[in-house]
Amino acid sequence: MSEEKKSEKSEKVGSRLPLYLVTPFLVFSLCLGVLLVVMIKPYDKLKVYLNVAFMDNLKSDPLEDNTGLVIKNNEILEEYSGETSDTGEVMHPSFGEQFAIISSDVFEVDVPVYWGSEAELLELGACQPSGSVVVGSEGNAVISAHVDTFFANLTDLQVGDSVQIKTNYGKFDYKVSELIEFKSTSNKYLKPTDDTRLTLYTCKKDVLGGSDMRVGVICTPEKSVFYKTQDGGGQ
Repeated sequence: MSEEKKSEKSEKVGSRLPLYLVTPFLVFSLCLGVLLVVMIKPYDKLKVYLNVAFMDNLKSDPLEDNTGLVIKNNEILEEYSGETSDTGEVMHPSFGEQFAIISSDVFEVDVPVYWGSEAELLELGACQPSGSVVVGSEGNAVISAHVDTFFANLTDLQVGDSVQIKTNYGKFDYKVSELIEFKSTSNKYLKPTDDTRLTLYTCKKDVLGGSDMRVGVICTPEKSVFYKTQDGGGQ
């Protein structure tokens, strides 16, 4: 073998790192990847609580951001002891106003609901676009929230589970009747309907980034209780 070929062979062998030097880096990278995946759930829960704490600090006077959006945070009735009825009138909220809270056994916290679908409102809670009917009305009431905050546990809902919405004009009980999944470009489940329903949805969680898929539930009304005194009287 010529000296030149021997030299080339030596260079190739020398350029390869020994296995015992490479293995620790491979193991470390693998462990780091597993740790990041495991930490997603605790981080989601922490972010929910941080958002709720931030929202509680805003519950005073209406606020206006630099886009001109007026955000109004209302105290929603948790308990009502006045006269009630199976039928009644809804109170149509103004754009940017919190008008309801959603509760369910699978949610970490009660979720505030704002009228409108601005990005600023989605940082504070769930949002109901003005194109859908107000909760308590006939038709399709559509509500969405971020998957990494208030609707982090939405996919835990199963058919038959209960969902409750409280407002200052009534309390509305629903039962999950269908699990749904659709593309962000589709309005199949978001458009007006002849039947009365509640549609909840969020982005499909993707650890690698944003997703163009949406997931959620359709809920059918079980019981509606309208308050005779909508300002909370009778408590």
